[in-house]
Amino acid sequence: MKYLKVIAFTHKQIELKELGKLVICQENLTDKLHYVKAEFGISEIFYLATCNRVEFVMITPEVVDKAFANKFIKALNIDLCAEHMGTFVDAASIYQDQEALNHLLRMSCSLESLIVGEKEILAQLRKAYEDGREAGLTGDCLRMFMTCVVKTAKEVYTHTNIAKNPISVVSLAYRKLKDLKLCTNARILIIGAGETNQTISKYLQKHKFSNFAVFNRTLSKAQKLAVDLNGEAFTLDGLKTYNKGFDVIITSTSATEPIITPEIYASLLNGETGKKTIVDLAIPNDTAPEVLEQFPVNFIEVCSLNEVAKRNLQERYQELTHAEAIIEQNMAEFILMLKQRRIELAMRQVPEKIKEIRNTAINSVFADELQGMDQQSREVLERVINYMEKKYISVPMVMAKDILINNH
Repeated sequence: MKYLKVIAFTHKQIELKELGKLVICQENLTDKLHYVKAEFGISEIFYLATCNRVEFVMITPEVVDKAFANKFIKALNIDLCAEHMGTFVDAASIYQDQEALNHLLRMSCSLESLIVGEKEILAQLRKAYEDGREAGLTGDCLRMFMTCVVKTAKEVYTHTNIAKNPISVVSLAYRKLKDLKLCTNARILIIGAGETNQTISKYLQKHKFSNFAVFNRTLSKAQKLAVDLNGEAFTLDGLKTYNKGFDVIITSTSATEPIITPEIYASLLNGETGKKTIVDLAIPNDTAPEVLEQFPVNFIEVCSLNEVAKRNLQERYQELTHAEAIIEQNMAEFILMLKQRRIELAMRQVPEKIKEIRNTAINSVFADELQGMDQQSREVLERVINYMEKKYISVPMVMAKDILINNH
């Protein structure tokens, strides 16, 4: 447990628009994580980036403090200027040991989210871990912690009302979009085919919207979402030449630079002059600020949902106590399980030692006496020794666990 460390940059200390500067491009992510893993003596690591947090979860014996965080972020080569680097490191939250596990549990249950009760964070956390596992970045330790994290989150969502009538960033954005009273054949461009846009697409389908074009860096992913929506699929480059016009743009990508530039936006308008709508759920925003300055736009972004999020927190406040009780119980159970596991590992050699003592007794210490015994007596003695051997192996293990439980 003491080697579990988390470096977290969240909406609590950093403005959402600034937080986007820490997002790592997916294309370079695995290589960067393998590099820092080797460079800093980290045995396991994965990276989580959502609309309101960037976090690094790791297993390492190294001291993880602000100085470590500074060197770590520099080594990732995210192209931050010295001023931003200092600001981010000062704002970093660093957790270790039980505090780190408690943070992961609270995060998975959405208690640390911008909007308490949103379930997306659990799926995002699991995917971040799975991506790390598939890339060979994680191992047995983080597997155990994640098992506890998923179990706890499911219990909180099942046994409390914290997610009743859930209001996530996506559902809040859709509500604002719905307030515009668009017709169901509105032309909707979806930029990015990740989880956020997949989720908002389900809302759109449910409410009978039917006119979609999907753009994504990887065409196959755009095609998959387009098939679900019965729409067209294009690569991101297709934005430059798309000429069918639009009423709404919904965008959420992991790009670190704006995708919707004034030039792209003007081209997409295809001569139309009416006020359009952009739903930008990316951090950093996919929409260049100049677009909002130069064109009439209904602009919906993550930051604009803050006030609703605060009201949401107040409404769900009573459920926090119930959720925290479940977290505390799971923490206690997991810590006990770890202690039992340590006992099991420490006592793994007991059976071998007992067998060595048995063999020495039979073949050396009492060899002469055994030679003088008749066959029936030897068989009885053999059964006695076998019985004693089993008890000498099992009884200490049971006693050690009982002592651990009773003294817990």
